[in-house]
Amino acid sequence: SDENLIKGLFTLEAPEIQTGVVEIKAVAREAGSRTKVAVHSEDEKIDPVGSCVGQRGTRIQAILAELNEEKIDIILWDVNPAQFIANALSPARIDEVHLDDKNKIAKVYVAEDQLSLAIGKGGQNVRLAGKLCGYEIDIIKTGEQPPKEKIKAIKDNMADKPKKENAESKPKKVIKTNKKASKSKEKSEK
Repeated sequence: SDENLIKGLFTLEAPEIQTGVVEIKAVAREAGSRTKVAVHSEDEKIDPVGSCVGQRGTRIQAILAELNEEKIDIILWDVNPAQFIANALSPARIDEVHLDDKNKIAKVYVAEDQLSLAIGKGGQNVRLAGKLCGYEIDIIKTGEQPPKEKIKAIKDNMADKPKKENAESKPKKVIKTNKKASKSKEKSEK
């Protein structure tokens, strides 16, 4: 289950890693299930991901055979943490990444149809991407605010409105109407 096993297997299979042309920057692994490997090359002529995969996938297939078909994602490492996080969450397409470098938290915005890809089965994709990048990653649907920000925005809007003190204020009517509607709906469904 050691991450160095993955590094060793890639070193055996990819001569570019042996010679140092391609470097493995980080590995995040859930042994027996899935691994993410971040690779980089200083040489612009070298494709680090392609070097690890090999022609027609021959190199990666040899590594997978050693790991009993554990899934491996090979990610392009980037010096920019936001881009690196976006790469690590592949195969999902990322719209935006907001970083809090002090607390090592990333808020990642994705389209609704990309949510399940970004999170992964049982949260595995986002968990491994977080380990790989060293950030706690929050996946948020594009156009939505995180819950804490929503609450703050609602409170700010309420502070701007004048307060009504009579019993017939509009918010109370809406709440009562909604309760009656939901009760009558429940009765009709029974």
